[in-house]
Amino acid sequence: MARLRERSEAPNGPVISIIGPGMRVEGDCFTEGTLRIEGSVTGTVHAGKAVVVGKEGTVQGDVATQDAVVAGRVTGTLLAASRLEVQATARIEGEVHTRRLQLEDGAVLNGAVRMGEVELGSPGETGHASGIHALPADRMVTEAV
Repeated sequence: MARLRERSEAPNGPVISIIGPGMRVEGDCFTEGTLRIEGSVTGTVHAGKAVVVGKEGTVQGDVATQDAVVAGRVTGTLLAASRLEVQATARIEGEVHTRRLQLEDGAVLNGAVRMGEVELGSPGETGHASGIHALPADRMVTEAV
């Protein structure tokens, strides 16, 4: 006979949410952990840890996270407070804010790139659904080192 165990605590490991191939989400996605997108999202994506957009993944809307890896398509503002990796199969149409950028040969990035210190706030905290904080121009780095 199977017995049900009661869970008194949330799992301690990292939480990874997946939007699988063929899945379409219309609306905003918020998670404290990592979000992997292999399907399609139309709306704001806010992940506390990381966002991974697979080769077949698409996002139409703003993305805000600590680390991002893009192999698919993103149309909108992308904020990666720590690091952004744009793989060879990726296509980004829109503004990018990040501290560190890795752009592979073959990747397409059409839009302004702002490098330097960026802040990731809570959704709604800034009046902007993605939680993107605009930094004053004097705090932005205009050249990559």
